[in-house]
Amino acid sequence: MRANPSAPWWFTEAVALPTIYVDADACPVKPEAARVAERHGLVITYVSNGGLRPSRDPMVRHVVVPGTADAADDWIVENAVAGDIAITADVPLAARLVEREVHVLGPTGRPFTPETIGMAVAMRNLKQDLRESGEIKGYNPGFTARDRSDFLQALDRTVRRALKEQRD
Repeated sequence: MRANPSAPWWFTEAVALPTIYVDADACPVKPEAARVAERHGLVITYVSNGGLRPSRDPMVRHVVVPGTADAADDWIVENAVAGDIAITADVPLAARLVEREVHVLGPTGRPFTPETIGMAVAMRNLKQDLRESGEIKGYNPGFTARDRSDFLQALDRTVRRALKEQRD
């Protein structure tokens, strides 16, 4: 389907492809995200406070932000647009991106959507309150091979959905 139905049959308009943004400081799935981006020909942008090895691949970008709190989050929110894809475990960042109609996945493949983000924020706040009061310990479950596999499948599905939405 052509984006402009009144254009001649031989004319096709360029369609902007989604960009994948990675909240990269503590992201355990950076190599997996890069593989999916490469397979689909998408630009991937790692945003961090530093410490990432640069890549010679022109489709891989690294953005180093100041070491201030939320600098990486703010950069991603300022640059991501509707239809882009973001990978983060940071629930407040996910909430900000969902508002901007960005496809958001956690590193275990868990999607953050308009339907699920409210509960995710509430659970994060509850757990934070319980940790601060000493009711629970601050341990996160270990990252497993199953989590990595689930992430790869979820990211591939999300990329396909984002590409389809861009074409329609």
